[in-house]
Amino acid sequence: MVQKAKILLVDDRPENLLALEAILSALDQTLVRASSGEEALKALLTDDFAVILLDVQMPGMDGFETAAHIKRRERTRDIPIIFLTAINHGPHHTFRGYAAGAVDYISKPFDPWVLRAKVSVFVELYMKNCQLREQAALLRLQLEGGGKAAAGETKEPAGLLAELSARLAAVEEQAEALSKQLDDESADAAAVATAAHLERKLTGLRRALDALEPGTGSSPSVPSQN
Repeated sequence: MVQKAKILLVDDRPENLLALEAILSALDQTLVRASSGEEALKALLTDDFAVILLDVQMPGMDGFETAAHIKRRERTRDIPIIFLTAINHGPHHTFRGYAAGAVDYISKPFDPWVLRAKVSVFVELYMKNCQLREQAALLRLQLEGGGKAAAGETKEPAGLLAELSARLAAVEEQAEALSKQLDDESADAAAVATAAHLERKLTGLRRALDALEPGTGSSPSVPSQN
């Protein structure tokens, strides 16, 4: 079972963090607080996050500098960042946010429903990627000749392939539904691109799995999950 996704909330004002928690609590995910850019970077050293909500105006390391550090790290560079700011300096200020690697830039006060909807899209994409990695891990076990279930039991190759195919089909169905939802809602380009990337991974994994069926030839390589 996929664990809850973690969402990183970065703001130097406790009341703002409390407001974000109130808005996002309905998503039933794990909300992690950080009161500075430095604290956010420390949290990112050990935990994986589905999305980061990052305040622009903070003492010391501001949001732009924090985002630059996040994007320089291989471990964290692909985590979506949504900038939140109470100051609107016009197009140049917004462009700086996107240039720093943000997928969205929202000015306060923002519509709670809109923010929650945007965050939920990235949480869904994160969960689908986690499921995809699980399927790839099971497939890799088969390719390596392990064939061992999580409980320590062994399964015949045909049985494991059937289980893998069923699990992958469930993820494919969910990914297809999510892509249709993004198209219907005219979602952010970044979310659509991430969904397309996920579908490409699923296609590669399906081809690898199909190639393992009897009579299809040698074992294929498992698609990279980077």
